[in-house]
Amino acid sequence: MGHFYFIRHGQTIWNVENKICGATDIELTDLGHRQAVETAEKMLEQGIKADEILTSPLVRASETARHISEITGIPLRIEERLIEQNFGKYESTARDGKEFHEAKKDMASRFGSGESMLQLAQRIYNLLDDIKASDKTYILVAHNGIARIVESYFREMDNEEFSSFGVKNCEIKRYDFS
Repeated sequence: MGHFYFIRHGQTIWNVENKICGATDIELTDLGHRQAVETAEKMLEQGIKADEILTSPLVRASETARHISEITGIPLRIEERLIEQNFGKYESTARDGKEFHEAKKDMASRFGSGESMLQLAQRIYNLLDDIKASDKTYILVAHNGIARIVESYFREMDNEEFSSFGVKNCEIKRYDFS
């Protein structure tokens, strides 16, 4: 069976300010750009290869992916399904807020005007099924909310584990289909 890599975008100012970015289109910081370059260099050092990079259309992910593509030579394509979850009323609020942490456990909630975890899981699980059926190796460049759903595709998680799961900016995770 195949595998793919998941990389969370580089740092944004809202990451520094501990704010939820969600579907809000936030630019990378200078450090975020450097993290993307360092990640690409690390991939070359580790011999990580892929047929294509699929990236969220949001600028923080697409710029991260652009740096990686330019350095590694791996072609890049925007994948609309990788856009971060719209967290509705929680966009721009504190990431570590107790109310938000609890709200993430309510899988059907749309956070007022956003997208539910169930809706997000449907589009990400469909994408992962497409990747699994492919004979290509991909690098997905996306967001922390997407990372949570990807992780749940591969292992059982209770609501607390799901709500607490996260990856660091520009962290590389490999997932193997079994």
